[in-house]
Amino acid sequence: MSQWPDIFEKLPKPAKDYLEGRKLDEVECIMADLPGIARGKAVPAAKFAKQTSFYMPDSVFFQSITGDWRAADEEEEFIERDMTLVPDFSTATAAPWTGDWTLQVIHDAYDRKGNPIPYAPRNVLKKVVRLFTEIGLEPVVAPEMEFFLVGKNVDPSQPIEAMMGRSGRPAAARQAYSMTAIDEFGAVIDDIYDFAEAQGFEIDGITHEGGAGQLEINLRHGDPVKLADEVFYFKRLIREAALRHDCFATFMAKPIEKEPGSAMHIHHSLIDIETGKNAFSGPQGGETDLFFNFIGGLQSYIPSAIALLAPYVNSYRRYVKDHSAPFNLEWAHDNRTAGIRIPISGSEARRIENRLAGMDCNPYLGIAASLLCGYLGIKEELRPAKRQKGDAYEGENLIPRLMGEALDNFDSAPKLHALLGEEFSRVYSAIKRAEYDEFLQVISPWEREHLLMNV
Repeated sequence: MSQWPDIFEKLPKPAKDYLEGRKLDEVECIMADLPGIARGKAVPAAKFAKQTSFYMPDSVFFQSITGDWRAADEEEEFIERDMTLVPDFSTATAAPWTGDWTLQVIHDAYDRKGNPIPYAPRNVLKKVVRLFTEIGLEPVVAPEMEFFLVGKNVDPSQPIEAMMGRSGRPAAARQAYSMTAIDEFGAVIDDIYDFAEAQGFEIDGITHEGGAGQLEINLRHGDPVKLADEVFYFKRLIREAALRHDCFATFMAKPIEKEPGSAMHIHHSLIDIETGKNAFSGPQGGETDLFFNFIGGLQSYIPSAIALLAPYVNSYRRYVKDHSAPFNLEWAHDNRTAGIRIPISGSEARRIENRLAGMDCNPYLGIAASLLCGYLGIKEELRPAKRQKGDAYEGENLIPRLMGEALDNFDSAPKLHALLGEEFSRVYSAIKRAEYDEFLQVISPWEREHLLMNV
């Protein structure tokens, strides 16, 4: 990179270390679309060095997970305007699975007047973070990523099956926290660690979860935008590591029937900008009003925001009793049956865990939605319901169990729309409605098995 010293100096240290003594071949200019898929263009390094921005049509944000399209605007035709993509060099990181020396750089999207594109997920999260800084608070999050390693599934009509471990046997279920189970996937995990190190990502831990071939990666707490960037990068990193070993990594919420689903638990804390202290803890170490207000906001607004936390029809298959996937709004200390959990910690590390988000959500939108619920709780000084002391699975179910119901709730939430952005809310709802309508046209094996000859 010595031939482009100006750019080299802008890079984070891990990216500099990756390129030290090497010639950069290519730069991937990327951003996340609404489903969280990386969209962008790959350009030769020499071209990237000469340009300060790139262009891409805004239509990438009007495409559903199936590849279908929805109109950009209710009053205007679908004309695919150009967006200006500006690199955020703090996000520059290696793409260590490529055959040449490649960097990935996340870009922010702006319109021709320099305004942030309102339906770009990263812009939506930045907007929510600013709401907190305006009231003197700095949000901190720590995501947990659950996923499955599964056998290659090249025929969508066939069920997904667990991958073969190094023993030559399919991955076994009900092996939570088993080190032997982790050893079955040691080669994949080694590549995940190697890729993460090359990209400068710090993994806080890897555990085996309760599903067959289900793993969890914990990330260190930090800035919400930075952590969303990391989850966005990690999804691709993990998929690439899996493909090296003839298997798939899936972040689908419920890929295998009768197995647990995959969540993206989000831990939240707030820092008082003036004092630098945890705003959830008082001078004597007790729980503050802000702490209770944040929980109250989650309880009050998650039913309206669940379409962002559980964005697909499959997402709602995860909410099954006794599969470590609470489908309630109870809050409790050190109780994993509650949708809102307060982990064991000292007062300085006091945090609130939202256990309702699925791993299939767009990390920018999932974190934004969860933070926004807490923010509204603070602004409206909401108080939570009584703390749950027993099995929360026995409590009342207050969240939607179907995608259509979740979208109805979202469409009837003007407070969320006003803060997320009216344009974003309209586009998001339109795309999700299209996906849901398309799903309803599909006849499932269950219907053929039980209804074909019996009704």
